[in-house]
Amino acid sequence: MSNQKPQSENQRDIEEGVRTDFRNTMSYGSYLDLDRVLSAQHPVSVPEHHDEMLFIIQHQTSELWLKLMLHELVEARRLLGEDDIGKALKCLARVKHIQKTLTEQWSVLATLTPREYAQFRGFLGSSSGFQSFQYRAVEFILGNKHEGMLKVHEADPKAHELLAKLLHEPGLYDVFLAALARRGYEIPEEILSRDVTKPWTFQEALVPVFKEIYESEDTQWSLYQACEDLVDVEDNFQAWRYRHLRVVQRTIGFKRGTGGSSGVDFLKRALDLTFFPELFAVRTEIGN
Repeated sequence: MSNQKPQSENQRDIEEGVRTDFRNTMSYGSYLDLDRVLSAQHPVSVPEHHDEMLFIIQHQTSELWLKLMLHELVEARRLLGEDDIGKALKCLARVKHIQKTLTEQWSVLATLTPREYAQFRGFLGSSSGFQSFQYRAVEFILGNKHEGMLKVHEADPKAHELLAKLLHEPGLYDVFLAALARRGYEIPEEILSRDVTKPWTFQEALVPVFKEIYESEDTQWSLYQACEDLVDVEDNFQAWRYRHLRVVQRTIGFKRGTGGSSGVDFLKRALDLTFFPELFAVRTEIGN
C-alpha cells in the first residue's frame, strides 16, 4: 500500500493572519529592492553563454560580502578608538564568518570548467577582479596600503574618494596599537605617529609588547582575544587568497589575467603580503 499522501494533503495552509496584500505596504521584495538586485545580471557574451550567469553572480555576491566586511571593519576601528574592545570584537567575529563564506563560495565557481570559461572569457574585455575597489578598501583598512592603486579607480570618483580617505586614515591595527598605548603598554611613539599612508612594515619593538600580552596572567582577556581575532582575520584572508589562486589556476592555467596581470604568478605574490606580522613573530618568542 502506498504511503504517499494525497496531493491535497501535501501542502501547508496559509494561516489566517498571514498578510497577502502588499499593494499599499512594504513587502519583502520592496524592502530588499529585489527588482534592481535580481535584474543586475547582464551577460555580455554573444550568443549568451549559460555559465556566464554563474560568473556574474559569484562576483556580485562577493562584492556584497565585501561591502559588509568593510562596514564591520570600519565600525571595529571606531570602537577600538573609543576603547570599547568588547563591541569591536563582536564586529571582528562577524568579519571572520564573512571571510569563511567568501572562501567557501569559491567552490561554486570551481564548477566552471576551462572550456566553459573560455567560451565567454573573451567578452569580458579588460574587466578584472583586480579592479574591485571594495577588495582594495578592505586591504587598506587592514594595513596593506598602496597609493598607486588609486590610479586604477580614477574613472570612478566615488571609489577613488573612498580609497583616498582610507589611505590617509589610520588602519585597524594602528588604532588597536593606540588603544594598547592608552592601557600602559610601551608602544614606541614613532609607531604611534607613523605616516599611515604607507603600508605597514614589521616593527621589532612590538614583539616584546605582544609577548607580555600573551604570557602575563594579568592581561585583560579582551586584549588577548583581540590579538587572536586579528590573527584569525589574517589567516582567513590568506585562505581566501590561496583558494582564489587555485580556482584561477584550475580554470585558466597560467594565462594572463583579463586585466593585464600575469595571472597565477601575480596572485602568488599576494600570499607574501601580511597585515599583522608581529602577532605571528611573537609565537617564536613565547615560552623563551
